Order: sequence, then structure tokens, then C-alpha cells
Amino acid sequence: MKKIIITIDGYSSCGKSTLAKQLARKLDYVYIDSGAMYRAVTLYFLQNRIDWTTTSAVVAALKDIHLEFVPNSLTGMSDMYLNEENVEHMIREMLVAEKVSEVAAVKEVRDFAVAQQVKMGARKGIVMDGRDIGTVVFPHAELKIFMTADITIRVERRFKELYAKNKQISIEEVKQNLELRDYIDANREISPLRKAEDAIILDNSHLNLDDQLELVMQWVEDATMAHSS
Repeated sequence: MKKIIITIDGYSSCGKSTLAKQLARKLDYVYIDSGAMYRAVTLYFLQNRIDWTTTSAVVAALKDIHLEFVPNSLTGMSDMYLNEENVEHMIREMLVAEKVSEVAAVKEVRDFAVAQQVKMGARKGIVMDGRDIGTVVFPHAELKIFMTADITIRVERRFKELYAKNKQISIEEVKQNLELRDYIDANREISPLRKAEDAIILDNSHLNLDDQLELVMQWVEDATMAHSS
């Protein structure tokens, strides 16, 4: 079957990466976590005290950043490596989550990440999730999905995820962080979060993972057939 590009955009904690990983496994596609790339850049900036509001500092720092997805034989997925160091766990910490939207809004950072993402998609057969994948990175992707869910449900999902790692986290902190990220993502000047005109909306507020995957697999089949002729 012909391989296509599948993009999944949407709000934080809608389960974009979960769906993308499921699809990649099911289809034997490559999963590219664009968010991990921005998180890794954010981690580097924090560790090296880079002022991301200063263009010259950002441009200089980006020259010293090498990002790579390396397969993990234990998980069957790929881990994010920053300058040859596995940072998969570090980039999921709250400190990074609190700053990643600010860093991802910087034009030079987005140009840096998008250029790498476009190269990764040259051979097709990929699933990539993020905020601007269907609108900016792959505007001609064969299947575009825009994910959303009720804010209360998203907060609960994110809280469970973070609480497992940090018992000190409060649900109010998580709610404030999500609302702030939503606002920054939707209102930034460069590549704001928005639904591509030809994207299919997936509201998974009341869908379990199996039902969601079954639904999207039908969309994949339809998109593949439509672009095979």
C-alpha cells in the first residue's frame, strides 16, 4: 500500500502523541515527535542559561544543538537525543513544560525545527504530531487530523501523567499551565496553532483509545486510497 504523510495537530494533552505512536506501530510508519524537538531545545536553553528573547543568543545557541531520534529497543519507540545524550525523560519535566511554548514561539527556533522535520518527511510513511504540522511543515500531507478535547478532561489526563512523577504537583498548577500553553500556542505570531482547512477534527473527549484508533485507521485507509490513483 502506498505510504502517506499523516499530521496530527491540536491542543496540549489531547493525546496527540499517543495516537501518533499507535498509528506508527499499526502502519509500520516512522513516528516523529515534533514536540520533543522543541522540548529538547528548551532544555538546552535552560541548562545553558540562553536568553531566548535575544535573537543573537538564540542563533548562536542553535548552532551547538544537534537533535536526533534514536530507536529504543526496550520501548519499541524512538528517544530524543540532544547532542548525543538521551534526554527523553528530562524533556518531560514540568520545568521544561512551563517554558516550551515560549521557546517554540521564537521564529529562529521554529525555522530550525521545521527544516529538520521537512527532511525527515521526504520519504513519506511518517506520522508527526505538533501544533503546525498540517499548516506549515507538511501543508500537502495526505491526511491531516486536528485533535481537541474538553479542557476539564485534558487537565485530568495531564495531572495523572505528571502526578505519577511528582506527587507535589497540584491540579490547579496543571490547569494554569495548560491554559497558558493554549493561549501562547494559539496567539503566537509565528505558526500559531490552528486547524488546517482540510484537516479532520477529532474530539476524543469521550472516546477510548481502541475506538479512536479504529476510527482514524478508517481515515488512513480512505486517504491512502484517494491518493493511490
